[in-house]
Amino acid sequence: MLGEEELTQYLTCEVELLFTGPTAAVNKKWAADAFRALADRVESGEFQHGNHELTDRVGKTIGSIYVDYSDDCDI
Repeated sequence: MLGEEELTQYLTCEVELLFTGPTAAVNKKWAADAFRALADRVESGEFQHGNHELTDRVGKTIGSIYVDYSDDCDI
């Protein structure tokens, strides 16, 4: 098709998590659990473009994710 260019799709994700727990080992476990769940949510397309609050299994805020879907990237 005339004028049609090949596009490259970009996905930018910025994640910030904060855990406060009794030990470093517990915080690491909670972080790993959160990242596993977050990966499933990203893969399923749950997040639209923009900022989203992240919560743990009981609804406590643990951080945020910024998602940007674009055809052009200035990284």
